[in-house]
Amino acid sequence: MRRFFRLPPIALFLVVPAVLLLGLAGQHYRLYERGWFNLKTWLQPVEQGIGLNRYRVVLEARVIDGLHDDISALTYDPDRKSLFTVTNKSPELIELSLDGRILRRVPLTGFGDPEAVEYISPGSYVITDERQQRLIRVHLDDDTVFLDAKDAEQLSLGIGLNGNKGFEGLAFDAAGKRLFVAKERDPMLIYEVHGFPHDNPEQPYAVHVVQDRKRDSRLFVRDLSSLQFDERSGHLLALSDESQLVLELDVKGKPLSSLSLRKGFQGLAKSVPQAEGIAMDEAGALYMVSEPNLFYVFKREPE
Repeated sequence: MRRFFRLPPIALFLVVPAVLLLGLAGQHYRLYERGWFNLKTWLQPVEQGIGLNRYRVVLEARVIDGLHDDISALTYDPDRKSLFTVTNKSPELIELSLDGRILRRVPLTGFGDPEAVEYISPGSYVITDERQQRLIRVHLDDDTVFLDAKDAEQLSLGIGLNGNKGFEGLAFDAAGKRLFVAKERDPMLIYEVHGFPHDNPEQPYAVHVVQDRKRDSRLFVRDLSSLQFDERSGHLLALSDESQLVLELDVKGKPLSSLSLRKGFQGLAKSVPQAEGIAMDEAGALYMVSEPNLFYVFKREPE
């Protein structure tokens, strides 16, 4: 006599909600999209692009001596061959060597909540004020001892203001004269700002803000912490702290490759705890900072 196994009613009562919760969690954390992307890139690797999956850590979790405040953002200065970051509790612009040593500290006055910094041109940088959604252009030379926002060129966008979930990352396309601005989340967006900074005083001051909704919808990450534009390929890198991932986006905004910040991937002995900034030099080396004061370097393995 054939017997059929039946779940008791109490088991069904527990199993069905659990399955639904797992499904909702997978959708909320974009796990299905991330899994599908990983499968596609494994079956058919992309040949053209930066190839983040080929990067390996070469300097891991070095403590930045002398820095105890929360560090945020990172940019590479090709003229000084150094990196710049900002802190926001005690606002400072900090210059770092390529191995994570502090070279210089410049106090910031009137910047509110600085969250990102981006190199624009020799001695010129843009710093964001996250809460007020201000973009502030500053000029730095060897004699600069402090920077005051009231003396700088500023642009206030005020798009979807919602506290400390504002402008979290910057990237500059020097050839296209575009400043990419990342809104952290709720909603997670990348704006393209044309006309700021303003470099030609003989031309009228005109700012144009563009949003690519198709590209933003493809970002299967939980938040945006930092951006980096690669001039060689024209591709954009997007760093997510919550997803522990760096995504490479092509010129149409399509994800091409990824770099995982979890233990066991890219040669990491431990997961990157709270990635806040990413930068790339002209040789393609990737630099990363993590709160409160950890420094990383990733380099691509030779093929």
